[in-house]
This record gives sequence, C-alpha cells and structure tokens, in this order.
Amino acid sequence: MSTNIITITPDNIDREHICCAISDKKGETCVSSKKTWMKAAFADGLVFRRLDERGKVLIEYIPAENAWCPLVANNYMHINCLWVSGQFQGKGFANQLLAQCIEDAKAKGKRGLTIVASEKKRSFLPDPGYLKHKGFIAADTAPPYFVLYYLPFDNSAPMPQFKDCAKQAHIDEKGMVLYYTNQCPHTDKYAPLIQELAVKRDMSVKLIKIETKEQAQNAPTPFTTYSFFDNGEFVTHEILGPTKFEKYLGGK
Repeated sequence: MSTNIITITPDNIDREHICCAISDKKGETCVSSKKTWMKAAFADGLVFRRLDERGKVLIEYIPAENAWCPLVANNYMHINCLWVSGQFQGKGFANQLLAQCIEDAKAKGKRGLTIVASEKKRSFLPDPGYLKHKGFIAADTAPPYFVLYYLPFDNSAPMPQFKDCAKQAHIDEKGMVLYYTNQCPHTDKYAPLIQELAVKRDMSVKLIKIETKEQAQNAPTPFTTYSFFDNGEFVTHEILGPTKFEKYLGGK
C-alpha cells in the first residue's frame, strides 16, 4: 500500500482522480462537477491532497476568508473535508494529512485551523472525537447540531465563529427546499433525482444551487454542501438518495 500523498493542482487535475467519487458507477457527472468547482477554487487557495491509491483518503482545505461556509475566521485555514475510509483507516493517514495541512497553514502565516463537525459522530461530517484528540476546541455552535471546531497555533489567536445567518436552522420559505453546491461531487446527481421523485407524488422540491463563495458565506446553514429544509425547518445535511427520500416522503 502506497504512503505517497499527491497534491491535486490545475496542472494535473484533468488526469488525476478525486477519490471521493471513484466508487460511483455513473460518476462522470459527479467527477466533472466537482473538478469544475475545484478549478475555480484553486485561485482562492484551495488545496486538495489524496493518497496515491484508489481509495477515499483525502484532505481539502482553503483560507477561511474564501471558504464556502458562513463563518468569521480571519487568517485561519478552513478544512472542507478530512476523510479516510475502509481499509485505509487505522494506518495513520489522517494524522499524516492533518500534519501536512498544519505545516502548510503555518507556512502561509495562518493563526490556526477551523472545521465544521457536530457534537457526535455523524455521516458526512468529521469525527469530533478525533478532532478533540488532535487538540481541536469547540468555538461555536449552530442548531440543530453543527459545531465549529478550531485548532489555534498560538494563545492569542482569535476565536472563530459562525455568522448569524447560519444560526437559525430556519428559512422563511415553505415547502421542501434544498441548498447545495458542487463542493461535493455527488450533489449534482442526487439533487435533481429527489426533485423528480417529489413531482411523481404531486409535491415539489425547490433547488437552490449556491454558485459563488459570497452566496455560500451568507447561506442559512453552516453546511452549504447540502442542506435540506422542509416548511422552513432544517431537516438534514446528509445527501438524500432515492430510497432515503422516498422514506422521508412516506412519513410526511
């Protein structure tokens, strides 16, 4: 098993895989939408590193001022995703990726790291137990369960926080509304699917695709990648496939 970490850049992105989408059997839309998002974000300082294997071992981070997240964290580096799955767990890869991120952030003069998780382990969010073990501290919360963790590099680093717009878990629009971005490679596939399933039941889902970092930084949710609301209330950040969505509709 390789221990070599590859950095995806504008020069190699077209020939390198992004491991978060390699297991999708119909992944062309997934891959292309994510890579298009990455190509634009590189200019804002996006860094994407992965293990030189066909597996999900990656870290993605960006200066917090350019993060697609409604937070106030000046001069921090924000981790979008830290993911080690399956057979690669327990081999030190998360530590290796995080150490590289810390080294890079310090070299760029950052005051620390930020990352969005929750009070307990949840799908599509990093493990808060691991973050705490590595020294991350809870800085702020946003209902119903989001927690902004930070790792300061010095005692004088200011505490980051979520913007007020993301602290309500509520929107004014009624009905089912989905906010999403192409920061995840799978949203462009599954967002239209749930809209189609709703139509078959004489219902509707309004899709709000966040296209810019400015829109993301003023979104009504800390998790702009995918946040589903119903009748104004936050429901889930987990991507709803057809089976999960059908189950949800059945309970309405």
